[in-house]
Amino acid sequence: MSAPSAIATVTSTLRNLLTQAALEDPELLDTTVTTQPPAIARNGNEANQLNLFLFSTSVDTAFSNSPMPGQLKNGESGMPPLALVLRYMITAYGRNDDDVSGHRLMGRSMSALHDHPILGRAEIQAALPDTDLHNQVERVRITPNVLSVDDMSKLWTSFQSEYRISTGYEVSVVLIESTLPAKTPLPVLRRGEEDRGVTTQPDLIPPFPALTEIVLPEQQTSALLGDTLILHGHHLDGDTVTVRFNHPLLTNPLEVPALVGSNDAQVSVQIPNNPADWVVGFYGVEIMINKAGQQDRTTNVLPLPVAAQILGIAPPNPVTRDGFGDATLTLTSNPQMRPEQRTALLLGEREVLAEDHLLQTDTLEFIIEDAPVGNFHIRLRVDGIDSLLVDRSVSPPVFDSAMEGTIA
Repeated sequence: MSAPSAIATVTSTLRNLLTQAALEDPELLDTTVTTQPPAIARNGNEANQLNLFLFSTSVDTAFSNSPMPGQLKNGESGMPPLALVLRYMITAYGRNDDDVSGHRLMGRSMSALHDHPILGRAEIQAALPDTDLHNQVERVRITPNVLSVDDMSKLWTSFQSEYRISTGYEVSVVLIESTLPAKTPLPVLRRGEEDRGVTTQPDLIPPFPALTEIVLPEQQTSALLGDTLILHGHHLDGDTVTVRFNHPLLTNPLEVPALVGSNDAQVSVQIPNNPADWVVGFYGVEIMINKAGQQDRTTNVLPLPVAAQILGIAPPNPVTRDGFGDATLTLTSNPQMRPEQRTALLLGEREVLAEDHLLQTDTLEFIIEDAPVGNFHIRLRVDGIDSLLVDRSVSPPVFDSAMEGTIA
């Protein structure tokens, strides 16, 4: 198919066509056809002259979304050709700048293009034979390009030349073949296992296991160690079903077997109450499913916040202030806290950071400077997750009385 020199081939073919048309008129035998910018086209020439100037190229979108016609079979893929539309302006110059001769030359050229709307294969091959444009399946067509007075004025202003009688034409489509190789896959010998063809199903549920929701007990906003979770989804049944919990602070994920009674649509799992192994924070939860004779599968990942649980406050309530008005609270939490975790005590509307601890521990110390006196709701915030303060097991919800502290 066409090489990048196809543009030059079209220009050369048009020049030959216009030259032949002019020489058929005895009054125009001195006509020359040039292909220069209008600003330098005349260049002292006093004879009849036609100037064929390519002033614009654009991409034909109709041919840019499909491969080169006749080159690819079904199932093969390749880059589409560069499909071009060429816009020419033809300017006529009369002998000794005589407008009558110029008009006669313009009429002869327009008549020739009107009677010759398609470039012939032999004409293209004779102009530049090395482009293979003449073998193009889509024919190269010539159509008038009507330019308004305003468009013509802008063009000649950009040419920086004095206006002469001109007309416009479009030539399309010129297909330049991509240099990238096409992909030709081998024929299909079997359509799936045992050549059974495409597997279909009567609904929109995907055929692989997936999680859709994690339900916490008592409408809690975060899970606690020892809680039983219900994981909803589809295709969750298997010979062995294991729930995996991933956390950034843990080197290895925690894997917990599903409880008895899990089925295709839901899996129940109890978070082990192992304070030393678990970390407060956001976990990624996924289910691993093993079935005999099938490949092991893993579901998508859903987020799960695991909160700290305040087990006790020392010294016993009420906490007394020292001589400077400061109070020291020591909390016992579950699970244990890591040194790199940001831990804070929320005392009413006040936030107090925990004292530094170098090792993993379940005992946290908080020094409350200029501690206020009174009863306060207490929360433990670890890496942005608060301990549970609201009891949602009753309606309407109430504050958990066990999460209250008193400073005297």
